[in-house]
Amino acid sequence: MLGALRSDNDLPPLDASFGERFARERRPACQLYLISPPVIDAAFAERLQRAVTAGAVAAFQLRLKGIDDHATAALADPLQRICADNDVAFIVNDSIGLAKRLGADGVHLGQSDGDPREAREVLGREAQIGVTCHDSRHLAMEAGEAGADYVAFGAFYPTTTKPSEHRPDPAILTWWQTLFGTPCVAIGGITADNARPLVEAGADFIAVCNAVWGNDEAAAVKAFAAVLAR
Repeated sequence: MLGALRSDNDLPPLDASFGERFARERRPACQLYLISPPVIDAAFAERLQRAVTAGAVAAFQLRLKGIDDHATAALADPLQRICADNDVAFIVNDSIGLAKRLGADGVHLGQSDGDPREAREVLGREAQIGVTCHDSRHLAMEAGEAGADYVAFGAFYPTTTKPSEHRPDPAILTWWQTLFGTPCVAIGGITADNARPLVEAGADFIAVCNAVWGNDEAAAVKAFAAVLAR
């Protein structure tokens, strides 16, 4: 697929009307993907329970920074059970080893967190492997070729959760969904008020953190459900 392609500079500019030139395959409705706050305690399990029972949630990513795997594993156990009981995929951020240790449903890899091929070998055929691709079509195609189950683009809006200088155009979602079958995730500063353009552009999943946990989580999930159901 990539051939001599070395970077996004070798690709033609994105065109917002790109998808209009093709018969786009009808895909399932966009779904909600929750990401944990960067710091949690044992009481967070109750909040997760409220969130995943307030509306449809496809996945929950445990993303904790600054603590070791033993502490993360202790916090993960009740959260993983809540996800299993509510048919929510439990994804571990960054660490293939921790995902293996926990028997997680999958792992999400940043660009410096390992290769999807390695993750597949360690975690098995059924694992869900996601890859951060920022605003890069080239990185997304590389991830797809390496066997990723989804690619994530962002940050689409300003965010304090995980600051990023990357600001992809929503047209990247249209481009990806038009040409490739692998699902795409939109992430970064997304709220129920600004999510709709990303859904319309072609996001298969909307990943959110502070928009849910910075508010009443049940009400926030319901607000997103109303947007995604339109």
